[in-house]
Formats: sequence, C-alpha cells, structure tokens
Amino acid sequence: MKKLFYILILLVLVSCNKSKYFEIKTVETNEPRFSWNYVSDARNVKQTSYRIIAASTLENARDGIGDLWDSGEVFSDKTLYISYEGKTLRSRDKVFWKVFATLSYEKNKTVSIESDVKFFEISLLESSDWQAKWIGHEFEDDVLAGKTRLAARYLRKEFNLNENIVEARLYISGLGQYSAFINGSEVAADELLKPALSDYRKRVYFNTFDVTEMLKNGDNAIGVILEGGHYTAMRINPDHIDQDHTDNTLHFGTPRLLLQLEITYSNGRNELIVSDESWKITNRGPIRTSNEYDGETYDENLELGDWTLPQYDDSSWLEAETVKAPDGTLTPQLNPNIKVQDTLTPVSVFRKGEKWILDMGQNMVGVLQMNVSWQNPGDTITLRFAENLYPDSTIDVRNLRDAEATDRYIINRDGINKDGQRSVSTIVWKPMFTYHGFRYVEIQGFREIPKLSDFKGLVFYDEMSVTGTFETSDEIINAVYRNAFWGIRGNYRSMPTDCPQRDERLGWTGDRATGCYGESYIFDNHQLYAKWLDDGEDCQLENGCLCDVFPPYWRNYTNSMTWPGAFITVADMIYTRFGDDEPIRKHYQAMKKWIVFMKNRFMVDGIMKRDQYGDWCMPPESPELIHSKDKNRKTRAEVIATPYYCYLSNIMAKFAEMSDFTDDVEYFRNEVAASTEAYNAKYLNRQIWRYANNTVTANILPLYFGMVPEGREDDVFENLVERTEDMHDGHVSTGVIGIQFLMRTLTEHGRGDLALKIATNDTYPSWGYMVRNGATTIWELWNGNTADPAMNSGNHVMLLGDLIIWEYECLGGLKALEPGYKKIQLKPYPIDGLDFVNCSYESVSGRIESNWRRDGNRFEWDITIPANTEAEVWIPSKSGHKIKTLGSGRYKIRIKTQELKVLKEI
Repeated sequence: MKKLFYILILLVLVSCNKSKYFEIKTVETNEPRFSWNYVSDARNVKQTSYRIIAASTLENARDGIGDLWDSGEVFSDKTLYISYEGKTLRSRDKVFWKVFATLSYEKNKTVSIESDVKFFEISLLESSDWQAKWIGHEFEDDVLAGKTRLAARYLRKEFNLNENIVEARLYISGLGQYSAFINGSEVAADELLKPALSDYRKRVYFNTFDVTEMLKNGDNAIGVILEGGHYTAMRINPDHIDQDHTDNTLHFGTPRLLLQLEITYSNGRNELIVSDESWKITNRGPIRTSNEYDGETYDENLELGDWTLPQYDDSSWLEAETVKAPDGTLTPQLNPNIKVQDTLTPVSVFRKGEKWILDMGQNMVGVLQMNVSWQNPGDTITLRFAENLYPDSTIDVRNLRDAEATDRYIINRDGINKDGQRSVSTIVWKPMFTYHGFRYVEIQGFREIPKLSDFKGLVFYDEMSVTGTFETSDEIINAVYRNAFWGIRGNYRSMPTDCPQRDERLGWTGDRATGCYGESYIFDNHQLYAKWLDDGEDCQLENGCLCDVFPPYWRNYTNSMTWPGAFITVADMIYTRFGDDEPIRKHYQAMKKWIVFMKNRFMVDGIMKRDQYGDWCMPPESPELIHSKDKNRKTRAEVIATPYYCYLSNIMAKFAEMSDFTDDVEYFRNEVAASTEAYNAKYLNRQIWRYANNTVTANILPLYFGMVPEGREDDVFENLVERTEDMHDGHVSTGVIGIQFLMRTLTEHGRGDLALKIATNDTYPSWGYMVRNGATTIWELWNGNTADPAMNSGNHVMLLGDLIIWEYECLGGLKALEPGYKKIQLKPYPIDGLDFVNCSYESVSGRIESNWRRDGNRFEWDITIPANTEAEVWIPSKSGHKIKTLGSGRYKIRIKTQELKVLKEI
C-alpha cells in the first residue's frame, strides 16, 4: 500500500481574526514559535531532521528562500514551539513560512517532505503604532448606577479613496463590546461579544481584521455599534460593596471606541482612517438597552436606515468627543473570539395563558433567533429565559437572582398595510450584545401560534475545535459525558466561567483547578487558558495575594490556599497537554510570589491555616440545604490547605527545575518535606491510619499527593474506601476539592469497581442522579433539584472533579508520559461492568485512539499512535500488564484468557 505523508501545520501564540472575506492570523509577539505534526498511514514514523524557512514574500517562501530566517537542517525530532531566530520582526511585518522535513519509517526507509506555505502577520506591538484616539460621548440620559442598561452608541465616518488598494487592516477595540461595519457589511459578523474580557485597569484587548475586499475606490463609510458590557456595568459581590461601590455594580466608564484603519496602495503610499473628533455619534438607535445579565431591547421605531453606507444624512447626529483612555495596556488579543458553533431547534412549544413556553430540549448557552410574521404595529415581543420550570409549567427564574435575562423586540408603529398589518411578512432577529443560559423561553406578545421552525437556538462559545471523543457501553456514563460537553463549552466566555445564566458568570478559579485537565481532552482550550493566566497575573496585588476570580470583577481576595492554586495547575495543564512551557516561564515569578505570600502570612509550624471555601458544595445531610452543617461530614480548612500547599509546591519545584532556578527547586522540595512531616504529626492517627475526622477528602488528599508514610498507603486507602462504602453506600461524599482526585485514586489503588459504581450511580448524590432528574448539563449542587435556588445553577462544571480525566486516562488509558504526548502511555483499566470503551484525542502531536471491547472470552483493543511519537502500551491480563513500546501506527491487540499477543498490525 502506498504510504501517505503530510505535515499538519500548527502555529501557536496566534490570534485568528476572520473577516467576511479573508482570514488573517496576527501574532502578538515579535518572537513567534512554530509547531507542526504529521499525518501518515505508515508505521514507526520518526522525524530525523527539519528545516524552517521564514520569508518576507510568498514567492520567496515557495522558492525555499528564507530571507527572514533559515534554520538550516536541524537533526532533531522536535516539532513543537520552535523559537524564531531570524531578523528582528516589527509591527505589521508579514511572515511566510514552511517546513522541510526528513522522516524515517518502517524498516530503514526515509522520505523527504515539505509543508504548504503558511502566513502570519505581526500585530501592533508599540503604543507609538497608534494614531487613533479613544472617542465616545457622555449623553444626558447615561446613569452609571445599578444595573446600568445604557442605550447602544452608533458611530460613523465617511471617507474617500481614489487610488488602487492593495491591502487594508482594521485594528479596533470597543468597550465593553462592539460590532463594526464597512460599506454596509459587518466585519467578522460571525465573531461575537468582541473583544475578550479583561481587567480594564490592567489590560485592554484589540482585534485585527483584513478588510481589503470591503473597501472600494470612491466613497466609503465605516460604522461601529458600541455597547457597555462589563466595562460599563459589571455585577459585583454584594458582600464586597464599600465606599467606592455603593451598589452591586462595578463601573469602569461609558462605552468608548479606538479604531485604526490602515490602507496600503499599489504605489506604496499608506493612509490612515482613525477614530477622532471628526466622527459622528448617536444613542438614538434601535438597541435601547443591553447587557449580558439582563438582556437586550430592540426598537424598530428607531432603526437608522443605511447608516453604514456612504452619503447617509447624519446631520442630526452629535460630534464624537475624545474620552479618557482606559487605564489598562492596549494588547493584541491572543485567543479567538466567540462564535456560533452549534444550533438547536426547539422540541416543543405550549401555551400558558397569554404566553407561550418554548422548550429547547437542552440547557444551552447563547441566544434565541426568532422569525416573526404579521405582528400588529407597536407590539412588543418579550422573551424571558430560564433553566427550569415550576410544576405548573411556568418558568422558574429564582436561580437567576438579580439577572433579568429578558429580550424585547418592539414592532414599528409605521410601515403597515391597508389591513393595519406589517408591509413585510417576517422579522428575523437575534440580540447582538447579550447571551443567556437557558432551556426554556417564555414568549409574550405573539399574536399567532408560534411554530417550532420560527425559532433557532444559536449556541456560542470561544472558537475552538473539539479534540476528544468518548463513549462506553454504559448509558449513564455516556449521558453524563454529554452533559459535561454542553456544560463545559457553555462556560467558555473568553475565560472559563462558573455559570452562564445568573448575575455572576465569573472566572472562579477553584472550579477549574483540576477540571481544566479534563476539559482539555474534549476541547482545544490552549489559548483560552493561556489568556486566563494573564488575567490571573493582572489581578495580583503588590503583596502577592491573588483573587479567587480571574479577572477580579468580584474583589474576592480571601487568601485561600485552594482556589487561586489554579494559577499554578492551569499552567501545568497547558504544559502537560500541549507541551507549552511559555506560560510557566512567563508567570513563574508571580506564582512564586503568591505561594511565598501564603506561607509567610498563614503558615504556622508547617501547617497552612488558611482556606476560605473548604470542600465546597459537598452533599449535605438534608435535601434543602446548600452546605452541610454536620461537622463530621465537613473537612477543616487546614486539613485541606496543607496538603494543597504541598501539592502546589511540588508543581512549583518542577517549574523551578524547568526554569533553571536551582535554589527554588531545593526550597520547594524542603517546603513539601517540612509540611508533610508537620501535617502527619498533627493529623495522622497512626493507630488506625486515617487523617483528621476521617472524611474521604481528609484521607484522599495526602494519599494522592504522596504525603502518607511509605508502606501505609493501603491502610489510608482502606479507610477512605470503608467510609465511601459503609457510610455513604458507594456514593460521593466529597465537595469540589475531594472530587478532584477521587476517581483516579480509587482506580489506581485497585478499586476501579468502586469508581465505576460512583460513575454509574443514578441515586443521590451522583452525576447519574442529575441525569435521571432531567439535567442536560452539570448542576452546581449534588442536590440541585431540591436545594435553595439562591445558589443553584443548572450549568456548573466544578462538580465534575476528575471524572473526565478518569474517563480518558483510566477507562480509555490515554496519558502523556512526556509533555505534548511526545511519549504516550496506553494503559486502560477494563473494569468489570463495561463491555466497551471508545476513546480518541487529537493531541498536538497527532491523533491518539484507544478502543477496547469484550467479545466473549476475548479482549479486543484497537489503538492508534501518532507519527513521530511512541507509546508505552500496557496490555492487560489477569496477572497484571505486559508492557511493550510501540512506534506510530495502528494496531489490533487480541487477548484470549491469559495469552498476551499482538495478533495483527495494520
């Protein structure tokens, strides 16, 4: 069979901004890094050398001329994050690059191949690159208080171009959110809620678009809609209201725009169109109010006509004013914007009095697009969103708290026909600057029977590919995995959020400290989490303290040991999953500053005394409770905080070694040893080998973190098993902290059967209980159907803990032995009770597959190992495992009774 080879180019540290016409990749650094992997049907493929060229023109790159950089032939199998070492790159520079490689495969065969040419452009890196001014206007009806639903701003400018246009770039930031238009067409219409969120006091993002094809010779017009978003009104924790914040909303200022359109002509001349006082502005447009919590109101009566086209009469508009620039540093946005990535058609609609209730069949995140025909002039259609229904089938919005989650569409009073109806038959509308977490929609103001085809759920989240698939023979595991998939992607909003529906929607760190590892199997969230680490460092106080929320929209500086630890574990996830050590090197000093701050402030005789939240949301003893009141169920703060300090210090020791901080390696290892000794002396009962009050969390943390005295691990493990089986009938008893390590600990210590029972339970408390009670995402609480709705989100992912990791790494058997899956471990645990597991992961090194099933007395296992990697394959048997190292390729492994034999290789 003919062997096929091709190079799949990956380019990291790239922001991908797309216009309607052309995709441009902009890099926010002048020190880019290059990555690629291989796709091949041959076996034992290894890269023996590579050569990268970077050229200033497409022609040079095609001809193999690296006038910017030519690495020369490098004898290495490395393919990830190779640093550029060529001529100094500056703002706006274009780079065309390709890879030449030599590969060996099978038995002593070689092949030379080359990639297609790829292109990127350096963004604006210096403040001196900007000639534009921040503009806006303070309108008389602007009130920055309370919920602050300001009318959207509409800004426009006309200009004339009379030369041959070669290219045009639009650099733009609109706070809080913007949509831009050129000559009647929206720029990047498929990208939503732009730009990415940040702490505007520290950092403000801008986007870049290629708009060459949108411009024309002669008259042109550019228009921008601005909505305040989090910049104008960010809900804050009512417990943190102070003299600077007299209500529960954080206000940075009114909406403002920075825009620079750079045009290059065929004669080499450049022209700038910039935001300044020559622009016109109005707030008398159709978007009357909008924010992410409360929804959007659109009034047809105030539509502005062709305001984004040239020769429009804007004489009634006001002149834009220069306004104060945000305090934060202007920064090119690394992570892609939000896009619609799925659509849903509702499954049913039914009448409740004068209202209609729409059921999407799935708790989703996004907006509802509606097609409305033949409404009466002046009507208002009101859409209210909810996750739940009351028993009488009306919407239950109690868990939204202060969020109104309501969209309104006001029909034009004019434009009617002789029968008093609209002269056009259909309205197609969706809001522009809001989103909702919902399954149900209450519709009021419809004058006809709504049809399911009139509505479409637009599901959106940060643009990223789905990288993992997972399926088993168990319906509960599969249903929970689907719920996790919907919940995880629904909580990506340029940061990982806690929930998408209520008056919060924040980057709570504790929710993702371990969950991020599992999520990264399902989604390529590399850039999202790299950006979130920037948010983390931006929130750090001078003394080293980190906020519990990134960005710090809630000022929760509680000095917790566990929650901000995500600052360290997320960097470790990015390194482990994607092989990228840059976030570690970038944020190392900030990480060290925080953990040393915690030690100096709260460590007493080797015991870390401080943790704010403890084992948050453990299953309570009574169904109406949010938090348990039984001290025998709860795990004390220092019992959690000290093991977590050791866990994070161990990771920091690894980071220090990678970064060549030799003294720090010794420091952190000594910290682990000292705290372990102190912790065991204080909390370990050496007569019965259990920790503290013997909760599962109290035992599992020191066990998983390697703190148990050598030789006594099984004794401690038996205590947590006994507690789980006898006291909790084989059910979960942990909260957010303990659940992060439960499933792997049980399986790796020989009780995969108990882990499987926990995963397949459908009685309280369990993930399956959520499914059996109608959940289509993951609840915030184990008792989400009975607890007080004041803190009862139907779409949280923090209680997943290590479930997704366990599914991929223990059931599927996929694990990285080297960062980026350069070396892979394939070691499934074929637990009795499962007939098959199918698992795949598109790693940065290529596609990995592990599919096993039981067929009578045979165990059948099909695996795929990507090119330029190797795998340590653990072939299961009754007597343990047989370990075999295999190169890339596809293999079929068949085991009968105790025979271990590779019967066929493809």
